[in-house]
Amino acid sequence: MLDNIRMAFASLWAGKMRALLTMLGIIIGIGSVIAIVTVGNSLTSSVSESLVAMGGNNLQLSVDPRPDENGDYPSSYGYMESDLLSDEMLQAYQERFARQIKAVVLTESGGAGRIQQGANTAKVNITGVNQGYFDAGKCELAAGRALNEADQEGARQVALVSDLLVENLFGGDAQAALGQTIEVTGPDGGVNEFSIAGVYVYQTMGPLLGGGTVNKNTTTDLYLPLATVHEMEGIASGSYFWCEVVPAAGVDADAFQTRSEQFFEERFYKNNEQFRVTVYNLQNEMSSITSVLGTISLAIGVIAGISLLVGGIGVMNIMLVSITERTREIGIRKALGASNGAIRTQFIVESVVICLVGGALGILVGFGLGSLGASLIGAPARADLGTVLVAVGFSMGIGVFFGYYPANKAAKLDPIEALRYE
Repeated sequence: MLDNIRMAFASLWAGKMRALLTMLGIIIGIGSVIAIVTVGNSLTSSVSESLVAMGGNNLQLSVDPRPDENGDYPSSYGYMESDLLSDEMLQAYQERFARQIKAVVLTESGGAGRIQQGANTAKVNITGVNQGYFDAGKCELAAGRALNEADQEGARQVALVSDLLVENLFGGDAQAALGQTIEVTGPDGGVNEFSIAGVYVYQTMGPLLGGGTVNKNTTTDLYLPLATVHEMEGIASGSYFWCEVVPAAGVDADAFQTRSEQFFEERFYKNNEQFRVTVYNLQNEMSSITSVLGTISLAIGVIAGISLLVGGIGVMNIMLVSITERTREIGIRKALGASNGAIRTQFIVESVVICLVGGALGILVGFGLGSLGASLIGAPARADLGTVLVAVGFSMGIGVFFGYYPANKAAKLDPIEALRYE
């Protein structure tokens, strides 16, 4: 066997250009499959991680139109305040499912704002959040403290700012920024003063989910107590179109989804003919997205794999040419006592070596292209060892399959006719 392998490499080296062109189909096929699988894995992983960071394991409660008896939704509808989720409803919900709920997250947009600090300006989205926002771990602190219940109950003029804003307005010194007073110009032109209670770490969702390049002009969130934003907007209490629920550890999200819908329907919306509360399980949405991405990657990979078939045909063609050129050599070997099996094995090994070398080059090309593609979409490259092993096995299979016919043809040559061949 070692002699066959040495002869195979010697034959390839003797015709380097022809061997390279023969391998090209294998290189392109395996390289394409590995590159596509790598990019697909990177894309799926990046989207999944981003969705988890956004609350992919959570439930979302939403006030939606109620379908009619035919399952159709009204073409137009208007919400009244009594149709929306209220603080009282959510308080009753938390009391009913106290053991199943880790946090109920409420947010309220206060519009776009601007902060002027000397010659520097920072753009912010004014966002009111409740205590549940921090209980859910949605904010990573770099310095200071989170907003607490006392801030909420007293509607205090305190704020959380991003480390990006601190870099822009305070030279990056988070400790120095704590306790500083900032003047925030709201969307209506009014100015409010807030004391900085804490600095959080700004996180971008990446280009796949709408993130972009981070610089000093990037708009970040300015977190205020929810009650403070309500006071700024002149409303006594909150009415919400939706809220996010973080289930406690070990809670079956699907079962809890059903129980939550039943609770709101029976307790608050039974007599509401226009609206109901729908609970969405974001984990199911994640599964659907990753399934679609996986299917797309598989389909494209199969299409790319067709080039492997073309490469195999190329291997068979060059082996037939090689046998024709080496007919006299085959005749001499058979005259010296080489069996049909030995001749067959020689050319099958040569075919396998061509495919394995091409497969190795294809793996390198695939990793390179996959890493480049992953970097272009802003995701870390995630190669799949299983795909590599399949690619190597497939290369060997192609070598045996497409090399057998030429090898068998060589083995069946009549030694006398082969010796006469010019």
